[in-house]
Amino acid sequence: MTTIRTGLMARRCSGRLFGRFVDRLAGAISFLVLAMLVASPSARAVPRVPTSDSEIVETLPAVAGWSREERRLRRELVARPRDEGVALTAAQSYLDLARSQGDARYAGHALGVLQAWQPLTASTPNAILVMHATVAQFLHDFDGAERTLRMALASHPDDAQGWLTLATILRVRGRYDESDTACRSLVRLRQNVFALACLAENNGLRGDHPAAQQSLQALLENPLLQEKRQASTRQWLLTTEAEIAELAGRDAQADAAYRQALGAGAGGYVALAYSDFLLQRNRAAEVLPLLRGEVRSDAVLLRIVMAQKRLAAQGKLPAPLHEAAQRDAAELAARFDAAALRPGSAQLHAREHAMFALDVQGDAAQALALARLNVQLQREPIDLLVFARAAAAARDDGARDEVRALMQQIGLRDARVDAVLGGAS
Repeated sequence: MTTIRTGLMARRCSGRLFGRFVDRLAGAISFLVLAMLVASPSARAVPRVPTSDSEIVETLPAVAGWSREERRLRRELVARPRDEGVALTAAQSYLDLARSQGDARYAGHALGVLQAWQPLTASTPNAILVMHATVAQFLHDFDGAERTLRMALASHPDDAQGWLTLATILRVRGRYDESDTACRSLVRLRQNVFALACLAENNGLRGDHPAAQQSLQALLENPLLQEKRQASTRQWLLTTEAEIAELAGRDAQADAAYRQALGAGAGGYVALAYSDFLLQRNRAAEVLPLLRGEVRSDAVLLRIVMAQKRLAAQGKLPAPLHEAAQRDAAELAARFDAAALRPGSAQLHAREHAMFALDVQGDAAQALALARLNVQLQREPIDLLVFARAAAAARDDGARDEVRALMQQIGLRDARVDAVLGGAS
C-alpha cells in the first residue's frame, strides 16, 4: 500500500483543533486539525518587546532524541538552503513536533525552512507546495492552504497526498460536495482505501450513516490492513467510525470504536475525541486517566480542566486535587489571555476558547460570541455542537436559528446538535 501521511484531519485540529490533527504515522492523512494555542502559561503580563535582535525571548523545550537531528538539519540547510530533500525532511520534523507537542511555534519553524521558495509559484517543486499547504492547514490558514494545493494539483494531478489534504480542508469548511470530488481523484490514482474512507466520512456527515459504516467496516476487514505496520491506518478508520456513530446517536457503538482505536496505538487526536465523548456523557472521571500521559497542550489541558470542573461540581474530585485543579484552570486562562494579545489570532483559537468560557467559566454570552466567530473559519461537527450548546445556554433563539440554518446550508446531520437545539444543553 502506498504511504500517505495523515494526521487525524485537522479535525480538532484545531480539530479538535488545537486542531481537524495530530500525528498520524505512516499510512494515513491528518483529517484536519488539533489546534494550537501557543502561549507561555505566564504570558498574562504586558507583551515584552526585545531591545535587540540578539536578545533571547524564550527557549523552546528540548525534545528527547531530536535536538541532535535538528542541529544536523540546520547545518545542512545553511549550506544548501534550496536543497529540496533536506528542506522537506526538516519541515516534516518540525511539523511532527508541532503536532505531538501541541506547540504551533514548531509549525512556524517549518514554514521558515520553506522560506527559500517564496513566493510560491507554479514552478515551485510540487512536494514543497504540498508541504507548505499542509503546514498552513495546521495553522488554520485554510484559504492559503487550498490555494497552494490547487496550484500544485493543477500541474501534478497524480499527487495523492495533495488530493487527500484538499479533501480534508474542504470537509472542515463544510464543503462536502467539493470534498467528494477530491476524494474521487484518489480512485483514479488507485488509492482506494483512502478514497473510500474519505467518501465514507462525507456520507456520514450528511446523515447516510449506514452506508458510511458499511464502507468503513469493509475496509477494516481488508486483510491488507491487518498487518502491524497498518496500525495507524486502522486507528484512523476506527476513529472515523466512532465519530460517525456519534453523529448517528449510537453511543454504545461509538464507545466501542473509540476503545478499539485507542488500542491500535498511540494517538493524541483519538484521546481528545474520546475525552469529548466522555464529557458529553457525564463520564468525567474517565477523562483524567485517559489524558494523564498526553503532552499538556492547550487542547489537552482544556479537557483536563473541564473534567476537574465537572467532578468538583459533583463532589467527586478528591480533596488533594482541588489546588492542582485551580492551578490548571488559572494556567489555561493565562494561555487564552496571551493568545488574545496576538493580532489576528482570536478566530484561530475561538473553538477551544468558547468551550472554556462555556464549561469552565460559565459565561454563555462570551461562549456564544466565540462560537459564532469560530464557525466562520471551520465547520466540523464539534464546531456546530459548541455553537448550539452556547446558544442554548444563552437562551438565544436567534442563535439557535443560526445553527439550524448553517446545518442546513452545509448539509450536516448530527443527532447531538438536534438534541441540544430541542432542549437543554
